[in-house]
Amino acid sequence: MKHERKGLNRQLFWLYEGHGKWPFIFRWAMLIFDFLSIGYFLWAPFEHRDRTHVAFDYVIGSIIALDWLARFYIARHRWNFVVRPINIADVIVVFTMFAPLLVSNFAFLRILRAVRAIRAFTFVRRIKVLTPFFQRHERVIDKVTNLIVFVFIMAAVVYSTQVGVNDDIHTYIDALYFTVTSLTTTGYGDVLMVGTLGRVLSILIMGLGLTLFLQLLRAIVDPRDKVEHECEECGLTLHERDAIHCKHCGEVIHIPTRGFD
Repeated sequence: MKHERKGLNRQLFWLYEGHGKWPFIFRWAMLIFDFLSIGYFLWAPFEHRDRTHVAFDYVIGSIIALDWLARFYIARHRWNFVVRPINIADVIVVFTMFAPLLVSNFAFLRILRAVRAIRAFTFVRRIKVLTPFFQRHERVIDKVTNLIVFVFIMAAVVYSTQVGVNDDIHTYIDALYFTVTSLTTTGYGDVLMVGTLGRVLSILIMGLGLTLFLQLLRAIVDPRDKVEHECEECGLTLHERDAIHCKHCGEVIHIPTRGFD
């Protein structure tokens, strides 16, 4: 028996998943907010922060928290919602927005806030619904997103662990530059990591980064893949592109991809 939505649940579901002018405007507003918040977390200063920056943190944290609660409220399978990496990342970020009241290690907070970049997956998922181009190339776009998120998060880790102890790294751009050159195995040699931790991070960047890059190449060469579409009955999220019934429970599903609209 399918879940019947009423009242506030119905209205929120309409905004997040429905069709029409206002859901369209709302989703684009959330996409813009996601994009700007990711940029803010990656490049905002963490040293010598004034009251304006702190107030801005509280506002962003409150918006993310309200968005999380709304999506949790309309989720059919709430446990599945809670354990998804994207939603766990949002909880971590909300905590870090108010953590300066209790924590003084701002470098550590920068690493945690970088997980907001995982939100790019939600950005891509929503774009798929709005733009047919993203539906046709969703596998390649997902792999590109994997790679970009990995680069930004590792750059945040490099910055947080090397700034102040490494004469070659002074800004986030320096850390991003090192991450990209290591991942591509270019290795210009003008920026080097120091210490045992630095060498371990270099190995992780090259090893994991190359793996993600190879997955991207595979997605370009072999377009066959499963698509993400949650079954309303059992919550299974991955299905074959041409699936009509859920493999797990047999429920009829309608995957909104090209040819199945």
